[in-house]
This record gives sequence, C-alpha cells and structure tokens, in this order.
Amino acid sequence: MAEPASVRVDSWAWAVRLYKTRSAASTACKAGHLRVNGEKAKPATPVKIGDEVRARVGETERILIAKRLIVKRVGAAVAAECVDELTPPPPPKAEAPSAIVRERGAGRPTKRDRRILDQLRGR
Repeated sequence: MAEPASVRVDSWAWAVRLYKTRSAASTACKAGHLRVNGEKAKPATPVKIGDEVRARVGETERILIAKRLIVKRVGAAVAAECVDELTPPPPPKAEAPSAIVRERGAGRPTKRDRRILDQLRGR
C-alpha cells in the first residue's frame, strides 16, 4: 500500500500516539499546542515526511520529525519507527528533604520544637 503524500496533523499525532484520542489531538491543535515547521497548526494542516512537529503534551514539549506518514493508529513499536524523537531529556528531579518523624507518644511539640522543625523544613 502506497503512503499518502500528506496527512492531517491531528490524525498523524493520534496515530503516532502523541494523544490518546483524535479529538484530543484536534483540541490541542485548536488550542495552539501543535506546531508544524514552527507554524501553529489547525487540525487539517498537512504533515509531510521530514516535517518538524512540536507538541505540548502535559507539561513537556515534544519535538518530532515525521519519518513515515500513517493515518491509522498502530502499535507503539511501529509508531516509534514513524518518528525521530528530538525531545531533550527532562532535567533531573531535585531531591525532596526527608520527612521529619517524631517519636510515637512524644506528645504535642513545644514551641521550641516547632521552631526547630520549621527551621529544618526551611520555612
């Protein structure tokens, strides 16, 4: 089966598993979360092989290059072969301070204890 020359961006984003549903991909286009080659994309914007697609998914921005054009949703392994992922890795997460634990049965903390606990928490 021959590949089409271009595919709708909402259909392609759904097929390569950027969004769970095609309507979610279409809504993301309307909200301006999808860009094709730097331009804001409407749902019917065509995607061609070699186009750069930037999609804001949740809190992250994913950068993809279209290697193959697909219209139907396929398995995750096949979908990964259809794109080149250029998204930089996320920054390392900062370590949270350990939880402060008081002895069981120690009773209510005194004013001095609370000041010490607030200092440890960084308040």
